[in-house]
Amino acid sequence: MAGLLTIFANDIVPVFLIATAGYLVARYAKADVATLTRVAFFALLPCLIFTLIVTSSITGGDVRKLIMAAAIIIAAMGIIAFSLSKLLRLGQSERAAFMLVVMFSNGGNFGLPLVGFAFGAEALAHASVFFLTGAVLTFVVGSYLAAAGRHSALDAFMGVLKMPIIYAALLALIVKSSGLVLPAMVLRPVTLLSGAALPTMILILGMQLERATMPRRVLPLVVGIGTSLLVTPVIAIALCAWIGLDGPARQAAVTLSAMPVAVSTTILALEFDVEPDFVTGAVFVSTILSPITLAPLIAYLT
Repeated sequence: MAGLLTIFANDIVPVFLIATAGYLVARYAKADVATLTRVAFFALLPCLIFTLIVTSSITGGDVRKLIMAAAIIIAAMGIIAFSLSKLLRLGQSERAAFMLVVMFSNGGNFGLPLVGFAFGAEALAHASVFFLTGAVLTFVVGSYLAAAGRHSALDAFMGVLKMPIIYAALLALIVKSSGLVLPAMVLRPVTLLSGAALPTMILILGMQLERATMPRRVLPLVVGIGTSLLVTPVIAIALCAWIGLDGPARQAAVTLSAMPVAVSTTILALEFDVEPDFVTGAVFVSTILSPITLAPLIAYLT
């Protein structure tokens, strides 16, 4: 019990304190979350991804396994979500929203900082690869689900090509594999910006939660959140054992899989008008409940 309390206090509470600051800034200072999100998305996060990959000891084999793990876990949760939506007798729009909630976890705003706090820089570097894969699949598969036939998969894919984190990761892999030593005038600003990424992303999480509303239907919400928080990490643990992910890579993959519902799903739900109240409510409730499941999971992985 003492170990769980220590994990909760040292690893989880700091994230929620910063998120609370973001919530209060959004509520009382009326800060613009959209602008801050763009700053993080186009400047801070690419620098973080680049720095983590360049400075880590991550290998090509780990990269392939992490990409495989992220893709398989999302696919497995998609199958489970679709099956549950049939049992719940959800309509087309409700099914799309339910699948968004179950399939995609908050690896960026919450997962990356938590992995850094709980397991250190090496696990954080592995988490960046897992997160990048999940982010791409969120915008490709998630956009296709949310569009419900009104937009093509090609449109979603073209949107992915505009994501700067992809090019930051590719550039970092080129630099790392070539052994190129970057000059200080390049490395220092990138490092400074990367240091601002994690706290800014947590602030954005809190600002997004300020906008959450509660959905009308409770049962799909409970089932979706329960599946996301309880079933996904079990599948991730089993998959890591199957494909041979261990150490920091396993810690990163399992922890990011166990995160609450991704904040980015609210953007998709609002953009395509797919039950936005349900999705934003799921993000809020799953985030509030997540420490109950995350603390013992971190203790297990440590």
